[in-house]
Amino acid sequence: MAMMRLPISSRSFSVSASSSNGSLPVIGGSSGGVGPMIVELPLEKIRRPLMRTRSNDQNKVKELMDSISQIGLQVPIDVIEVDGTYYGFSGCHRYEAHQKLGLPTIRCKIRKGTKETLRHHLR
Repeated sequence: MAMMRLPISSRSFSVSASSSNGSLPVIGGSSGGVGPMIVELPLEKIRRPLMRTRSNDQNKVKELMDSISQIGLQVPIDVIEVDGTYYGFSGCHRYEAHQKLGLPTIRCKIRKGTKETLRHHLR
């Protein structure tokens, strides 16, 4: 059983879950493995392999920080899950805004991928 508590103030967001199989809390969608799932993932669980080669526009990050503080994240970041490891290749500004705000989790659209999918994204 998963339970999600949304506060009256949009400044914080908490998710709690309990399940016998240790699965992540799912927001909408199906946990049957068909199509992408929307979940809250801890930031430290998402690998950002392109972060070292790209820099973010700090004005955009600041604008997102203000928006996320006021109304929350509106569009989840895209994440690929390969063999239980999560890789983020989009949503760099949203990810950094969450980091700078000190938020422990971020809403993600997770798609299953293969090592070949991962190699394609790293090109």
